[in-house]
Amino acid sequence: MSDVAVIPRTASNGNPGLAGAVLIIDDEAEIRESLQTLLELEGFAVETAATGEAGLQRIGEHPFDLILLDLTLPGRNGMEILAEIRAHETGLPVIMITAFGTVENAVRAMQGGAVNFVQKPWDNEKLLADVRAAVGWRRAEEENVQLKRALKQRYNFENIVGKSEPMLKIFDLVAQVANSRSTVLLQGESGTGKEIIAKALHLNSPRHDRPFVPVNTGSMPTDLLESTLFGHVKGAFTSAIASKKGLFEIADRGTLFLDEIATMSLETQAKILRVLQDRRFMHLGGVQEIQVDVRIIAATNIDLRQLVREGRFREDLFYRLNVITIELPPLRQRREDIPLLVQFFLKKYAEENDRPVRRITPEALRPLMSYSWPGNVRELENVIERAVVLSSGSDITIDLLPDNLLGRGSALTLHDPPTDASLFEIVEDVERRIISDMLEKCNWNQTEAAERFKVPLSTLNQKIRRLNIEIKKKSRG
Repeated sequence: MSDVAVIPRTASNGNPGLAGAVLIIDDEAEIRESLQTLLELEGFAVETAATGEAGLQRIGEHPFDLILLDLTLPGRNGMEILAEIRAHETGLPVIMITAFGTVENAVRAMQGGAVNFVQKPWDNEKLLADVRAAVGWRRAEEENVQLKRALKQRYNFENIVGKSEPMLKIFDLVAQVANSRSTVLLQGESGTGKEIIAKALHLNSPRHDRPFVPVNTGSMPTDLLESTLFGHVKGAFTSAIASKKGLFEIADRGTLFLDEIATMSLETQAKILRVLQDRRFMHLGGVQEIQVDVRIIAATNIDLRQLVREGRFREDLFYRLNVITIELPPLRQRREDIPLLVQFFLKKYAEENDRPVRRITPEALRPLMSYSWPGNVRELENVIERAVVLSSGSDITIDLLPDNLLGRGSALTLHDPPTDASLFEIVEDVERRIISDMLEKCNWNQTEAAERFKVPLSTLNQKIRRLNIEIKKKSRG
């Protein structure tokens, strides 16, 4: 798999198999010829121009993936030409080349929108690496724009990034079932984007102009959850000083998204089942039935069938929820989407933090492509946000990535598994040791461990029970 996402594009000579189309703008013929030979040997389609004006004319006539621009040109200098390019081609990468490689010139070029700065005489391998990185990033940006446009036109999907086969199947399934009123069950590991898919189902349904109401059922105790879902009348319990509508009423004629539904108590499950069957419920402490028209989308990262077998989830509710099931793949099974997701998050957090849009170096992208991503897309998003905030240069470099992605600083040592162990057993063993290690670090305080893992306490407790982890007494002092 390549380091960057590449889409076929017809270069200036009509050959879509070329590595990219590059325009060299330099007033020295020897420089132009040397660069052209170097790049064409690497598969790039190359055009040249001796002046800035001639270069601008070629940019208007042909699509290019990259401009190599000399700083000192006859007539209008390279900084003026760069400003002209930026005014009309905001996404076209430009690498400045000059014999005057001062810090001041480098800063001016970067501030003007150049993606890199190369001093004459250049190192061929470094220059080629810079060119490949810039062209690759241009291709990834183009693909993201085209993909988002296609998804918007076909599905009205927002903030969903993916071109892998598993994601394309999900897009088609969402488009097929969105118009129905059937209940949908989303299954997948934490961080795979279940709420985003739920929003896509809602926005593509006839209910799109009505409320989409999400609720994390695993983050509330039973009494508070039921009050939140069904509402209550004044005096229903000690703190009920006024009547309050529940989320079922707020979501009337819209969509209610029940995340982490596996964490509900059996008592609450029975009440949810009644709403699904009769579309009626009562406020806590109330006697009057309320009728609603709500579409339910539920999500879980736990095997509900196993919970049914264990008697911890109602079988009748499971079948009510399991009308249409959408399985979301973990990020490690859709690695070809990682460059697109990286570009999406880089742009998002650069805008949020008022930073120039960063680009990631090939060296930094490689560990992102090979990492297992136990936290899935959410973990990748956190890594990119951290890198953007900590970055000071024009690129996201490998030193901005956390140590665990690079195989450094991990407190957990993984040994070779037994030869007769199944993949499920190996994963369970790794998960058990990770959780035990964190609990020990937190002095066996489950609440603190859940906060560090960034998961609800109920989710962590379920994993502790499922993995038979023995909770030790907290040490004193």
